[in-house]
Amino acid sequence: MQRLINWFEIPVRDLDRARRFYEATFAVELKPEVMEGMHMAIFPCDAPATGGALLACPEGKPGDHGVVIYLHGGDDLSVPLARAVAAGATVLMPRTELSPEIGSIAMFADSEGNRIGLHSPGRGA
Repeated sequence: MQRLINWFEIPVRDLDRARRFYEATFAVELKPEVMEGMHMAIFPCDAPATGGALLACPEGKPGDHGVVIYLHGGDDLSVPLARAVAAGATVLMPRTELSPEIGSIAMFADSEGNRIGLHSPGRGA
């Protein structure tokens, strides 16, 4: 089966604030873009990886209900989780091991109020 998820968008109210938050949390640089009048900040990815962006538009509203995306947290979730907290996040779930095969997860509320998960792959990844 091909990759099921091709693209994700995280709704934000304040693109500059959210961009600073995610750049600090993941130690990456997001690329600002305007597409069809929508202001975005694109996450870096190597093809054919799943891509995604922060999206500031009237139709998109940040929230703490609904779908949760889990972003790659590396081998040690304490690193991005600590950076997220330093950037203003609230921890919703500390690092929790699901199983040695699946790995660990954690969850935080970002600068916009979205629930965002972190995943560290296990041996079965």
